Amino acid sequence: MAGAVRILTGTATGSTAQGGGTALPETESCLCDAGPVMLEDLVRLRRARDVMDRDYAKPIDVPALARVALMSPGHFSRNFRAAFGETPYSYLMTRRIERAKALLRRGDLSVTEVCFAVGCTSLGSFSSRFTELVGESPSSYRARRHDEGAAIPACIAKIQMRPVRRAKPVTHS
Repeated sequence: MAGAVRILTGTATGSTAQGGGTALPETESCLCDAGPVMLEDLVRLRRARDVMDRDYAKPIDVPALARVALMSPGHFSRNFRAAFGETPYSYLMTRRIERAKALLRRGDLSVTEVCFAVGCTSLGSFSSRFTELVGESPSSYRARRHDEGAAIPACIAKIQMRPVRRAKPVTHS
């Protein structure tokens, strides 16, 4: 499962500074999809992920996120993918598409207005990514009725409506 984390701890040595109790382990790391990620790195990666969740509509790039996580851009990208199962860009675009779906369901904004409201700068790229993740174009999503989810609690609806990357169909030539 993407993002699954198992804590591995090293051997505890010595005692606590207060005398007695259990000592902190020498090493702690998380075993994620692509290998071990240090626990302190995971905390910093979550901080960068929180920035993406909060500031999805602003221009965000990997170097800026890496600065938040106190890592180099390459190290940040590798560790983010190892910890969360997708690249930082893919995670950010998923957040943007989630928000775009909510705005399109309201129906008071055009597709272009929604595109710019969620932080995308290209309508073509937005439409392509939206179609890839949702399975229909933004305009057809906006045009259809969305009453089927009205009685579902928001916390459940968010899980059920999260965009998922669809596998590209195999074409035989």
